[in-house]
Amino acid sequence: MLHIANPIYDIVFKYLMEDERIVKTILSALLKKEVVEAEIRKHEYTNGRRDKISMFRIDFGAKVREADGSIHLVLIELQKTWLETETLRFRQYLGAQYANPENMIKEDDPMGYGIPMVTVYLLGHKVGDIEVPVLYVKHKSYDYDGNEVTKGLPDPFVESLVHDSIIVQIPRLQGNVNNRLEEVLSVFDQTRKDRHNRQVMNIDEAEYAGDEEMMHIIHRLLAAAADAKLRQDMNVEDEYFLAIENRDTAIMQRYERIKEQDKQIADQGKQIADQGKQIADQDKQIADQGKQIADQGKQIAEQSDIIISSAKLMKESGMALEQIATITRLPIDTLTKL
Repeated sequence: MLHIANPIYDIVFKYLMEDERIVKTILSALLKKEVVEAEIRKHEYTNGRRDKISMFRIDFGAKVREADGSIHLVLIELQKTWLETETLRFRQYLGAQYANPENMIKEDDPMGYGIPMVTVYLLGHKVGDIEVPVLYVKHKSYDYDGNEVTKGLPDPFVESLVHDSIIVQIPRLQGNVNNRLEEVLSVFDQTRKDRHNRQVMNIDEAEYAGDEEMMHIIHRLLAAAADAKLRQDMNVEDEYFLAIENRDTAIMQRYERIKEQDKQIADQGKQIADQGKQIADQDKQIADQGKQIADQGKQIAEQSDIIISSAKLMKESGMALEQIATITRLPIDTLTKL
């Protein structure tokens, strides 16, 4: 079992990709084509300030051999990031490549055409619900009716304005090796990370027996693990990411507290609303009861008026008070007052 440096670290990844043989091995596996030559272009962009997030970027000019034997130049923009980031950062780097006049070919046309470009994203996080570890995003051309157009393509003008992408989800590798690319990417598989030291990957040398290109990668990472300066730089990266993790944890905990408080406030608001509804219902019941009482009082008053009017008529007709009291059930003293 070999203990190699973890290439997810920026400093180790940079050290790995400074070896042209390794670059050709990795790019050939990604492109599924033979990379004859690969050169780091002079503009290498990295997040040197590390103010928000680690994103390592390196650009290659690669000569690729096609199936028919022809060789052409391709610009490879490779970006690696540990943590989730907004796509705007990727688009900004991509825009810089499109705007760079050095990425134009003027051999066949004085106006020039852009070098065909492929963007490669090595992500230390998962993308949504996409389960495949490596996603190939390719462009195609169609006519108005949706029929694919192949005649005349690829064309330099079209290739200048569109590009293909390869997205690698490192957490999705999960020890699976089903093809050449997954074998090459296996050195990035974080399930091989040492339990006690995430700077180290535990690799079984027997898995790569007879594969000279993979053994060259392994030996390069072995050398990185033994380099004191690289280990110190890895410690710096760990300190940086620990600070980010602590910050993100504090933000997440604060967010959860606010979320819980919002839920409590919402629950209290619902309780108050329910109580208000209950009070409103009770007020309505009281109002209904008051109306019923008022109606009953009105009915009693009307009945009383009828009885009194009847008693007066009986009196005027000469009927005795005792007889009127018996009929109306009114006391004689009340009848006397009336």
